[in-house]
Amino acid sequence: MSIFSKIKGAIDLMKKVDLDQLAALNKKIDLTEVMNTVGKLDDSQLKGLMKMLSQDHKKGQHKLPPINGDFYNLSLTLTDEQREVQLKVRNFMEDEVQPIANDFWNRAAFPHDLIPKMAKLNVAGIAYQGYGCPGMDFITEGIIAEEIARVDVSISTFFGVHSGLAMGSIYLCGNEAQKQEWLPAMARMEQIGAFGLTEPNTGSGIAGGMETTCKLVGDKWILNGQKKWIGNATFADVIIIWAKDVDSKQVKGFIVRKGNPGYHAEKMEDKMALRIVQNAIITLTDCEVPETDRLQEANSFRDTAKVLRMTRAGVAWQAVGCARGAYENALKYTKKREQFGRPIASFQLIQNHLVEMLSNLTSMQTLCMRLSAMQDQGILKDEHASLAKVICSMRTRDIVSKAREVLGGNGILLEHNVARFVADAEAIYSYEGTKEINSLIVGRAITGYSAFVS
Repeated sequence: MSIFSKIKGAIDLMKKVDLDQLAALNKKIDLTEVMNTVGKLDDSQLKGLMKMLSQDHKKGQHKLPPINGDFYNLSLTLTDEQREVQLKVRNFMEDEVQPIANDFWNRAAFPHDLIPKMAKLNVAGIAYQGYGCPGMDFITEGIIAEEIARVDVSISTFFGVHSGLAMGSIYLCGNEAQKQEWLPAMARMEQIGAFGLTEPNTGSGIAGGMETTCKLVGDKWILNGQKKWIGNATFADVIIIWAKDVDSKQVKGFIVRKGNPGYHAEKMEDKMALRIVQNAIITLTDCEVPETDRLQEANSFRDTAKVLRMTRAGVAWQAVGCARGAYENALKYTKKREQFGRPIASFQLIQNHLVEMLSNLTSMQTLCMRLSAMQDQGILKDEHASLAKVICSMRTRDIVSKAREVLGGNGILLEHNVARFVADAEAIYSYEGTKEINSLIVGRAITGYSAFVS
C-alpha cells in the first residue's frame, strides 16, 4: 500500500467524525499541518506512527505483555479435557488458596476447610482406573501438580501424599477388597491418607536399613518402631506403614487406621519449609494390625519402589510449579517496582535474571511433559523419574534464588509471594530421594555399575 493510500485511509476515518468534534479538534491542532507532516513520512516512519497510535498509549505507560510462565505454550498441546482440568485447578488455587496461603504458612496450620472444596474438583487419583477414580492420564496428573504448586507447594505436597503415595500404595499393592474399601472414599477425599516410610535414623538407606519391624502373631501383625517426616499423619484416616518382617527380613506394607491402638503421631514443629504440611513423627508401640490390613501385593522393597517410581515424576512436576510460581510473582513485582524513576523490569540486569529463570523453567516443563508421556506409554523406568527429580529440584533452587534476588530486600517478606517458594524449594530438593541418591540411580543405569554402599 502506498503512502498516499494510507493517508487517504486516515482522511476517510476523519470523515466519520462529526463536524462539531472536528471543529473542536482543529482549535487545538492545525490539522492541515498535521496532514502535511504525515505526507512527508516514508513507509517505515508511517508504519511506526500507526503502530504507536493503535496501541492507544497513555501518558507514561505502554502496553505490557501478560505474565505467563508457559513460554512455549505447552498448554496448546493438551486435549480439551486436560485443559479443562488444568483451568479448573488453577481457578481453585487462585480463588481459594492464594488469599490464605501466607497466613496458614506463617502459622504452620492446615486449612482443613479446603478439603471438601478440593474434593469437588474430582482430581484425586486422577490417573487410576476404576474405584471411583477419574481414569485419565499421567500428563494430567503432572499438570495438576504444577498448578497446585504454582500457588502453594504445601498444598501440593498434601495432595501428592494423599493422591499419589497413599492411594498409589493401595492401588499398586493392595488386593481387590482393599482397593474397593479405600480407593472410592479416598478419591472423594472423605478419607485422607498418609505414607510412612522414612525413619528418624534412616532416610536414603531405608531400603536396607529399615528399623521399623513387623511380626505375625496368629492372625495379627505387631508393628514396632518410628517414622519421621510423615505428611498428613496428624489427621489422616489411613496411614500406609512400611516395616521389615523379623522372620523373612522382607519389607511389607500395612494399612493402619486412624485411632489404631499402639499408633501415635506427634506434629513436628519449627520447620522452615512446607509449614502448612502437618508432618509428624509416628511411634508404633506393639501396634496390632490384622492380616486383612496388610497390603497383600507388597512382599519386598521392590513393591515399595513401584510406588516411589510412580510418584517421583509428580515431585518433578511440583518443582516445576514451585519454580513457575516464583518466576511469575517475581516478574509481576519487577513491572510494578520502580527505582531511579523507572520500573526495574526495564533494567538490563533484571531482564537477564528473568530470562535465566524462564530458560530453566521452560526446560523443566518440556522435560516433565516427556516424562509423563513415557509414564502413559508404560516405558518409564526408575532412572527416568530420578533424572527428572535431580534436574528439576536443582533448577528450581536456581529460579527461586533469582526470584528472591530481583525483589531485593522485599524478597524475604511473605506479602510478595516469593519467600514461601524460596523456602519450600529446599524441601522439594530433599524429599522423594535426595539429589545424590537419585544421581546414583541414574549413574547405575548409564554405566552398568552400582555405586551404592552395600
